Amino acid sequence: MVGAIVDTQALWETVVAAFVGGVGTTFIFSLAILGATRFGEASRDGRSGAAAAFAALALLGLLATAAAIAFGVIVMTTK
Repeated sequence: MVGAIVDTQALWETVVAAFVGGVGTTFIFSLAILGATRFGEASRDGRSGAAAAFAALALLGLLATAAAIAFGVIVMTTK
């Protein structure tokens, strides 16, 4: 009876997609935060090579987070 009312396959796909999107976006943004904080520490200590690498990590993390948000908005508005 419940199976006829609720499409469990679609519900499961939604739960998995929400989990992957939430955890993935959070992880990517945490890389941006890590890169930004380590950039500050490395530049303060005079390690320019490490500072550049961490700045690149922060920038890539921010760009990937923005892309994930844009992708989410596109998916939400086209369905």
